[in-house]
Amino acid sequence: MATLTAAKPLDRFSYVTFDVVGTLIDFEGAITGALQKIAADAGTTVDGEAALAVYRNARYQPDALRYPDDMGRCYGQIAVATGLPDTPENRQFMIDAVGKAQPFPDSVAAMARLKARYKLIAMTNARRWAFEKYQEKLGHPFWASFTTDDTGTEKPDPAFFQQVFDFMGRDGGSKHDILHTAQSQYHDIGISRKLGMTNAWIQRRHAQKGYGGTIEPAEFTEPDYHFHSLMELAEAADKTFDK
Repeated sequence: MATLTAAKPLDRFSYVTFDVVGTLIDFEGAITGALQKIAADAGTTVDGEAALAVYRNARYQPDALRYPDDMGRCYGQIAVATGLPDTPENRQFMIDAVGKAQPFPDSVAAMARLKARYKLIAMTNARRWAFEKYQEKLGHPFWASFTTDDTGTEKPDPAFFQQVFDFMGRDGGSKHDILHTAQSQYHDIGISRKLGMTNAWIQRRHAQKGYGGTIEPAEFTEPDYHFHSLMELAEAADKTFDK
């Protein structure tokens, strides 16, 4: 499934910026898989979607830390809600689990195809230590990368994006040369629209209800490009360039 509503064709962009966690890396699968392991060890079960809702709400809170370090604090709230044992060991296990989260099945191949067409830039709310693990699993596709350790802030703060714009300016580019690609309406699609960027929404949860572990936006933003997978974007780009 692909919806192409943007006036600007895909072969007119020089850069593709990416949200990483949730777009390229399956952090929800890492969370629910780790919780199932803790539950099995405790002789019980856990509802993964219900746990993701607790995680999502915990990430709204003002005392939230940087990802994935915040997973320990979030697990404490999940444990209260689900009856799982809240121990220091389980909190660290959750931090380690999301730090080791795997790419979605199409991510590596799609990124390799996109790398042949564009300069790829990571814009992630993950800390640098976690991003480096993700980058290795993705096959090192990025031309440049920005983490919360680099920017000192998190998306959707416009200051995060401005640092990327400034960097690209030194390369001779501008925000109008970017296709911003992400699954998060809250962190990426809404703010990229407000900043005048062209965006591509990768709707990873198209077959599921709700926002899972991602913070719910105050309002939905209609994207310029809408895909159900990253490979759909790569295929659409190939078709546009090969015309």
